Amino acid sequence: MPAPLLITADQVNCLIHAYFLDSGFQHSAFALRMEGRLDQSPHIKKHIPRGELIELLSKALLYTEVEAHWKGDELMTNCSAPFSLLEHHACPLQPIASTSTAKLNGDTAGKRKASTPSEDSRAEKRARKEQDEKDVQMDIDGTPASKTKPKDAKPGASQVSPEALAKKPKVHRASIVGTRAGAVRFLQAHKTEVFVVAWNPSAKGQLVSGSRDAVVNYWTVPTEQTNEPTVTIQPSVTLSDLTVASQADLTALSWNHDGSLVAIGSYDSILRICTASGKLYFNDSHHKGPIFAAKFSPSGQWIVTASLDCTSCVWDVKHKKLHRQYRNHGDSCCLDVEWLDNSTFASCGADRVVHIVSLTATGPLHTLGGHEGEINSIKCNPSRTRLASCADDGTARIWNIDNIHSEKPLPVPVVLHGHQQCLTSIEWCPVTGPGEHELVATASFDATARLWDTVTGECIKVFSDHTKHVYALTFSPEGRHLVTGGGDGSLIMYEVKSKEKKWSWYTGEKSGIFEIDWQSWGDTSLIALALEQRMVAVIDPGKVPALQCS
Repeated sequence: MPAPLLITADQVNCLIHAYFLDSGFQHSAFALRMEGRLDQSPHIKKHIPRGELIELLSKALLYTEVEAHWKGDELMTNCSAPFSLLEHHACPLQPIASTSTAKLNGDTAGKRKASTPSEDSRAEKRARKEQDEKDVQMDIDGTPASKTKPKDAKPGASQVSPEALAKKPKVHRASIVGTRAGAVRFLQAHKTEVFVVAWNPSAKGQLVSGSRDAVVNYWTVPTEQTNEPTVTIQPSVTLSDLTVASQADLTALSWNHDGSLVAIGSYDSILRICTASGKLYFNDSHHKGPIFAAKFSPSGQWIVTASLDCTSCVWDVKHKKLHRQYRNHGDSCCLDVEWLDNSTFASCGADRVVHIVSLTATGPLHTLGGHEGEINSIKCNPSRTRLASCADDGTARIWNIDNIHSEKPLPVPVVLHGHQQCLTSIEWCPVTGPGEHELVATASFDATARLWDTVTGECIKVFSDHTKHVYALTFSPEGRHLVTGGGDGSLIMYEVKSKEKKWSWYTGEKSGIFEIDWQSWGDTSLIALALEQRMVAVIDPGKVPALQCS
């Protein structure tokens, strides 16, 4: 007798919680976690693959389709009506054969049964079932292999037979294709998804990474030449048990300018500052909600944080104390912060505005409005004269903040239109040539990244090589390349000047790239990736041939 199927409300809540996190609905995920008491659930620490809820719903629809069309020992194939989660299915069956035709065929019931499904129809159904878990084949250049369809291919139908699909190996480990030995290395110690990574700006090869299980790892990554295709490096320091809660996702890692301290933000609402050797320097639990961002001022004197509790806080680093808590966003959560100079910062949030705040003023110096959705990220340009913001409304804005200490209103921003869904991140190109306009890049849930002229607002290039949400992007330190990572497990690198794709790397199925950090120390340059596969990947761009000839 088969074992009974057991589905509990707690399991369903954990699935929905994972879906909210996958979709970027951080506030909904937090609310469900609190209301459902998921921190006490035995399932909350289990790894739930990306898209698991959608996959289970897809399987349920396929089962419902088979169940509705099963007639004895064959499937009805003359139904063209789609199946939906929320609508009742009605089959537009083909006409019943005439009585005379039925008698000639010996069918006294007068009904025609559909023939057995063709190979194409089975392949199409299989392809639809596996849409969210397909593997990407790699060619010798490290880019997805091109697929050509026969001239008689049916729209939407897979040209791979079910037998071939069944034999096709699945990738469970990240693969290296089209690179020299040692170009990609893996740091394996985390037991859950890795959300954040950050290189020490001063100490060559020192990296910190944070994961879903409230673990921060310190790594010392060798920068010397190696002939090994993969290298497993153990962490030099592990900061575990950061909280008494059963789970406290790491949300932010930020070094100060000289690499002596790193700020750690977490879902447990506690700000922590640690030294470069991994010792706790300071912690404070003043926030009453998850901390989404924590950043040092340019001089390192202050740290500003953004929290779900609707506030931003500024701490005095030297004296290890709270300087002031700001409630400028009312009842809306604060999502990001950015320093404009050593005594002025910007904060943005769910109230759709950006506040410019001086540490010496009683209220905001300026309030920047215009976005029609929650503002997810704000970034200052290298000269700290312009501020970029991106939001759920699918737009980004470029604000001139050259005269923020003046009482005059700031100029009308340049609005960047084009994305079809919410924007996840925005980055400035760190280098601008003489006589050229500054560039920014944006990433979106519409599976594209875009390159923009920040003066004219023109979209210079749409990068549409990803198949799922683009979560992260960054420029190389010298501004030569732009690299993007997304939920499809692909890392894609473009040359900024030619706007052409130069290289790509596939981490494996169901393995999103959550964050990218590219750092240089003299002649050494390394890229760190926070992976859903519970690992950190380190890429040496100097060992990627495609990048040396660009």
